Amino acid sequence: MHRIGVLGSGSWASAIVKMLSENTSEINWWIRSESAVKHLHRYGHNPKYLQGVKYDVSKLNISSNIEEIANNSDVLIFAIPSAFVVDTFDEFPLPDISTKKIVTSIKGIIPEYNAIPVRYIHKTFGVPYENMAMISGPCHAEEVALERLSYLTIAGPDEVLTTQIADILACRYIKTTTTDDLFGTELSAVLKNIYSLASGIYAGLGYGDNFQAVLISNCIQEAENLIDAINPIHRDVLTSAYLGDLLVTAYSKFSRNRNFGFMVGKGYSVKTAQMEMDMVAEGYYAVKSIIEINKKFQVDIPIVHAVYHVLYERISPVVEMNILADKLS
Repeated sequence: MHRIGVLGSGSWASAIVKMLSENTSEINWWIRSESAVKHLHRYGHNPKYLQGVKYDVSKLNISSNIEEIANNSDVLIFAIPSAFVVDTFDEFPLPDISTKKIVTSIKGIIPEYNAIPVRYIHKTFGVPYENMAMISGPCHAEEVALERLSYLTIAGPDEVLTTQIADILACRYIKTTTTDDLFGTELSAVLKNIYSLASGIYAGLGYGDNFQAVLISNCIQEAENLIDAINPIHRDVLTSAYLGDLLVTAYSKFSRNRNFGFMVGKGYSVKTAQMEMDMVAEGYYAVKSIIEINKKFQVDIPIVHAVYHVLYERISPVVEMNILADKLS
């Protein structure tokens, strides 16, 4: 396999490095914090994320120099939260990566451009779509750290690239599949975070499992309608990259978006919930961008609108979500 570099230091970046370490003898890992780099070299643990994971540092070239990591890698895996991508690369400019293979594991939308990650990378860095792939779930970093059986879908137009990435990530506790639906998988990963917010808000309001089942069945239908309007190709949204990823994000105790929504449903303000979590809920940024994107396509997306009204227009969750509940079937 080509030389692989991972950009990012958070939970998902840490989980990806753990997976890669099972099959790869040398991994380039960019972490912006020099103190975190030193801690990893000395103790073999990420000081802030997935602290229980012990890394074999002999396999890792860890550096806070992004240019060094990029230049030493043929394949770069982007694992930076979407809300921070633009600021990160403004502060730490990348060298020319237009001829490299790029894999994104960014689970959100680039809010400054209302763009899915692959489109942002294509436009910003000149990387052809055929040189890109995307890592999708259903998979939480915390369960990777615990080595619980998990599944990944690698999406991209180049079957050789997606197969290579799938093979290098597969291990005893990770099973992988591939798909050529790059744009649909990216959009689904954005939308499932919004729907997880809705699930959390309803849970915070006291709605039960029976209602949640109806909500999620409506969510996957709404997602399919919007994705098909934006990228009209044949796809089966009942597979794990779509429905499976939605289910784990909407129900799991590890889901940041569900936990964020739960606090809002319990009466926390958006700002207070953000401060309490001290983590990024990608759906918060995604819902505003999806509203903007849908102005062109005019798809009926009442669940997205309801979440937007609660988070951005400060409409009472009780009022807004009761109105939405009457629309579901």
